[in-house]
Amino acid sequence: MRIGLVLYGSLGTQSGGFLYDRMMVEHLEQQGDHVEVISLPWVPYSLGLGMNLSRSILPRLASVRPDLLLQDELAHPSLFFLNRRAKPLLDCPFIAIVHHLKCFEARPAWQNRLYGRIERAYLRSMDGFILNSRDTRRSVFSLTGEGKPALVAYPGGDRFSARISQDEVSARSSAEGPFRIVFLANITPRKELHTLVTGLSGLAEKAWELLVVGSEETDASYVRSVKEQIEKAGIQQQVSFLGRVPDGKVAEILARSHLMAVPSSMEGFGIVYLEAMGFGLPVIASRVGGAGEIVCHGGNGFLVDPGDAGAVARHVRDLMGDRERLHTMSVAALRTFCSQPTWQQTGAEIHTFLHSFGT
Repeated sequence: MRIGLVLYGSLGTQSGGFLYDRMMVEHLEQQGDHVEVISLPWVPYSLGLGMNLSRSILPRLASVRPDLLLQDELAHPSLFFLNRRAKPLLDCPFIAIVHHLKCFEARPAWQNRLYGRIERAYLRSMDGFILNSRDTRRSVFSLTGEGKPALVAYPGGDRFSARISQDEVSARSSAEGPFRIVFLANITPRKELHTLVTGLSGLAEKAWELLVVGSEETDASYVRSVKEQIEKAGIQQQVSFLGRVPDGKVAEILARSHLMAVPSSMEGFGIVYLEAMGFGLPVIASRVGGAGEIVCHGGNGFLVDPGDAGAVARHVRDLMGDRERLHTMSVAALRTFCSQPTWQQTGAEIHTFLHSFGT
C-alpha cells in the first residue's frame, strides 16, 4: 500500500506524538508498505490557517499517488478546509492520527470554542481515526459523533533497549542518597514544570534532586521564567537542566532515578509515564486526559489536577520519607509496564486497521 503521511515539521521531532508517528511508519514499512512523508512548515496557528489556500500543497499530495492518506491531527489548522479540495482529487481514505485535541487544553473557554469549531470541521473531513487512548477517543467523538471507524492503539513504552530487574528496583529504593526526580518532556507551559518547581520549593526537606530533560528551545521565554522561579526559590543547586539527550543517556537517567514527575495540564496519553514505569519509576501525572488509563492513583503513581503544586509536594514527600512505599509502588510500576503492548504490537494493530480500508 502506498501511504502518504502529512505532518508539521520533521518526523524526527522529539516529542511523544512524533515518536508514535515514527514507530508507526517504521512498522508499516517493515510490513512492505511504502510511506511518504509530506512535511508542512510548523508556523503559528493563524498562519497555519492561511495554508488552506495554498496552491502548492495539493500538487504535493497528488504526486504521492497514495492509496491512503494519513494526517497527524496536530497539522489540522492547515488542512481543515484544504481537505475539501484534496479528497475528490486523491480519491482515497483519509485517516487522522490523534494524540490530543487542542480545544481541550487549558485556556480561556472562548479560545477553546474557536479551536473546537476548526477541529470539528477537520475531524469531520476524515474517514477514520487512530487514537492513542480511550480518553482521546471520547474527545474526538464528542466533536464528531460516533460512527466512523476508530482504532485505539495504545503507545508502546519499549523504545529503550536497556531494562531493569525487580531486584535492581528494590536495591535502588533502599539505597542511601538523595531522592532523584526526573522531568522528561519538551519544556512548555502545558507540561507544568513550574508547578513541579513550586511543589518542590515548598518542601522543608532538601534531600532531593531534580533532573530536567527536554528541549529548552520550544518555548524559550517560558524556560527563562522557570529558571528565574528556581533562582528566587534558592533551589538552583538541586535542579539540573540537561536539554535534549540521546536515548541511551535517557535510559541511564531513568535507571538511577526514583520518580518521574510531569504534572501536565493535560495529556492525551503520556508515553513518558509508561517509559518511566519500564524502569520501575512511579509517576506523578496529569489527572486530565488519558494518563489515568495506565496510572493507578496511589498504586503505581499519582494523578494530580493541573496547577496543584500542593499535591505534588505531598506525593514527593510521602515517597521520599517512606522508602518501603516507594519500593512497593516502584514494583507496581514495573508490573504495569510489562502488561502494556509493545510498539511491535501497536504497529501490527495499526497495520491491520489501515489495510481494512482496502486499496
